[in-house]
Amino acid sequence: MGPVPESLRPFPRRLADRLRRILIDADYTVSGVRDRLGGTAARALAREQLIPALRATGGEEGLGLLLRLWWLQEPISEKSARALLPVDELAEHGLLAAADGDVRALVHLGPWELEEGRPGYVVSDPTVRPGQGVPRPDHVVGAGGASATLSKLIVDGPFERALDLGTGCGVQALHLASRAAEVVGTDLNPRALRMAEISCALSGVEGAAMREGSLFDPVEGERFGLIVSNPPFVITPDPARYTYRESDMGGDALCAELVRRAPDHLTDGGWCQLLGNWLHVDGEDWRDRVGGWVAGTGCSGWVVQRDVQDPAEYVELWLRDSCEHGSPEYTRRYDAWLDYFEREGVEGVGFGWICLRNDGAQDAAVRVEELRHEIEQPVGPYLPGVVDGAMTAHRLTDAALLSTHVALAPGVVEERIGVPGAPDPQRIVLRQENGLHRAAQVGTVEAALAGVCDGTMPVGPLLDAIAQLIEQDPAKVREDAPDVLRSLIAEGFFRVAR
Repeated sequence: MGPVPESLRPFPRRLADRLRRILIDADYTVSGVRDRLGGTAARALAREQLIPALRATGGEEGLGLLLRLWWLQEPISEKSARALLPVDELAEHGLLAAADGDVRALVHLGPWELEEGRPGYVVSDPTVRPGQGVPRPDHVVGAGGASATLSKLIVDGPFERALDLGTGCGVQALHLASRAAEVVGTDLNPRALRMAEISCALSGVEGAAMREGSLFDPVEGERFGLIVSNPPFVITPDPARYTYRESDMGGDALCAELVRRAPDHLTDGGWCQLLGNWLHVDGEDWRDRVGGWVAGTGCSGWVVQRDVQDPAEYVELWLRDSCEHGSPEYTRRYDAWLDYFEREGVEGVGFGWICLRNDGAQDAAVRVEELRHEIEQPVGPYLPGVVDGAMTAHRLTDAALLSTHVALAPGVVEERIGVPGAPDPQRIVLRQENGLHRAAQVGTVEAALAGVCDGTMPVGPLLDAIAQLIEQDPAKVREDAPDVLRSLIAEGFFRVAR
């Protein structure tokens, strides 16, 4: 798709409603596409192989035609297209082109599932596949795995105002619309803003305001109850070549800058949630690096590392993303990228999320951890409880903890591992069957406390009773228990009842 024509501003509501009805009536939805393609074709598409999907979408019925046109980017006959779609109007607004008896798509239009199963639609540039050249510098990438990760991370509303920083194709703005009365999307790429507007129109989202500019510049002086961002966090030695993935800031400075500036744009108690990359540098703990970004912001929060790639893996990932594998530039760029990481002492690149809550508290604390295993999705509904638990544990002195009423969190079970028939287990593990699915090895005291605490008695007297039962010194048990219990509260195995 070339420069966005003026006619795309705005996309007519009447046309958006008409196209939306056509898409839904044909079952061009997430479930409809999944069922029509089937597992074999879907897996082949993930490998950039189109033939199984083309075989699965043959024929002249609506869903197959829409899939070939919008999803697979294959031309369909003009006769078939006109029987199904308002071709002339969509061509006028830059979504289709008709020539030589065929109609082809100028954009990718894909279904996206919103809250409560509502159908949404996302408009972006067509996917550039191997052998088709490289993306244009202002390429607007569609919704993918990172988009899904962030959408499932967003906390529940309601909020008065929400901001999608770096909106791209607008996918997060669609999710914000169900949480906030007012939604603002920003991007420095005007083509992205126009496509985000169309995504909102086709998804039945009204009133989302799209503003052009970098970072927080378009919303200077404004505050929001919720800010989300899937920013251009890719770490590269080159000046930004693609606006959707790279910035002009070196290293992981972009994510650090977003964290630094976010509190100035949050209401009291407001949330900022973003995805990011951060460097693993020789001689430095990544937790200290990212935790340092948050220190002094007055925000409590949660930083989670979900994956780490070594330098070569990281370079290969993003060279594949820009379809440069096998190109004359591939070796040169690969070499230069590794040279850069070597000079900077980079041993790996982490990927994950940063969630901040503007508590405005001097003792605000952020929990920084790594979670590589599968966790319950979506995260958003229980995320505030994760931050609350970490903050509560951080604020509890030993004395306060002993006088606190705690209860075992819902969904926590106990596992005892040992030799069959032995009087005592070798290990006792508390495991969460929901939420973050954490596991924690505990001692006899903590296991006994988990079995009896129900929020009706303070921790201190319960520990005294447990000490007598296991024939240990109560004073020693009271002295040793708080540090372990504080960690178990922070990780969600116990909750403070009052």
